[in-house]
Amino acid sequence: MKRHSSSGQLSRRSFLTTVGLVSATAAAGVTTACASGEAGTDGSADQQGADRPDPVVPFDGPHQAGIATPVQAHNTTVAFTLRDGVGPKEVRRLLNIWTSDARRMCSGEPVLADLEPELSSDPGRLTVTCGFGRGLFTAAGVADRAPRWLGPLPAFSTDRLDPRWGERDLVIQVCGDDRTTVSHALRILVRGGADYARPSWTQTGFLDVPVGPDGEPGTPRNLFGFKDGTVNPRTETDFDEQVWIDEAEASHPAHVGGTCMVIRRVAFDMPLWESADRTTREVSMGRTITEGAPLTGRAEFDEPDLAAIGDDGLPVIDAHAHIALAGVHDGDTRQRMLRRAYNYDLPVTAARADGLQDADLVALADTGLIFTCFQTDPRTSFIPVQRRLADGDRLNEWISHVGSAVFFIPPGTAEGEYWGEKLLG
Repeated sequence: MKRHSSSGQLSRRSFLTTVGLVSATAAAGVTTACASGEAGTDGSADQQGADRPDPVVPFDGPHQAGIATPVQAHNTTVAFTLRDGVGPKEVRRLLNIWTSDARRMCSGEPVLADLEPELSSDPGRLTVTCGFGRGLFTAAGVADRAPRWLGPLPAFSTDRLDPRWGERDLVIQVCGDDRTTVSHALRILVRGGADYARPSWTQTGFLDVPVGPDGEPGTPRNLFGFKDGTVNPRTETDFDEQVWIDEAEASHPAHVGGTCMVIRRVAFDMPLWESADRTTREVSMGRTITEGAPLTGRAEFDEPDLAAIGDDGLPVIDAHAHIALAGVHDGDTRQRMLRRAYNYDLPVTAARADGLQDADLVALADTGLIFTCFQTDPRTSFIPVQRRLADGDRLNEWISHVGSAVFFIPPGTAEGEYWGEKLLG
């Protein structure tokens, strides 16, 4: 297959011979992000037609909602630090409060003493997902029950991590199709847990989720313009193999049905990206921008042919293109995971902008991806993939990983249970 560059654009051969293999600016792993298609086994409601999906995602079930749930438009993820003096009794009380309030709000019911109950009447596919850091297990008096993999990821060669986006004791991911509902739910949870935990960092993201001609959600785009989330588990069997911890993988029986959440904050250098032409962008990704197809195919879900050689004598998909490094290597299917990421785009504040020229203001903008992925064990999935990307992904020229945190997501709840009850009880 031959790729042609447009008149006046950089040719593939010219680009491949002038761009270095490793950037000093970033690590990668940014362009596969969002869960779309089938809902898996967390009990998420099926689509009820193209115009209006069922507004209620069932809260209780074998897995927490907000993971296999078809992606929503808004996401706010908040990490918490337990307050001094919080011990086993307080941890269980906190999780009881949060689980009870989340269950009610996700069902379209106001919590007790809600001063704005109208804001809970239409949940808009609201989901609340809770995760535990190692500090939670220690405070609860069950440090030996934490998964063996729980803790900071190893350093990657191109990390530029800011500790303010790092590990914490707890995390709450709130997603939904209505921004007001998401905001209201988060305020309820923060207020309800204030005696036991304080917010440490907040990451807020958004997506424009397209709807296909069949009424099913399509693949959203990230702020680089590429479809984001093409390679994801889509069937219950896929989720069982790639996302949910089973008996063989669990280091404690109460881990079964849970998963590992990795959150990486990835900053985009938008001015530098916008200076690159379309050929450069597509060669770096290994996909077309319009269709999201691999450069060896025509449609988004075509399998990439990494061995194909173009008429110019070069691989059609460069060995250091993002999709060449982000996929399964050496037949190790354990490297698959669910990517469920959101765009972020923060405005330049007046304090930072004072005295600067317009061109400088563009460079000051904080834009990127809240890359969240779920897997059974990061040691066999995220870590080997990210090592390859850090060492050679062409997208490293335009991205920087600035935040990193890992959490254990306990399995779902039965009616009346709180998150992690079988593990912490």
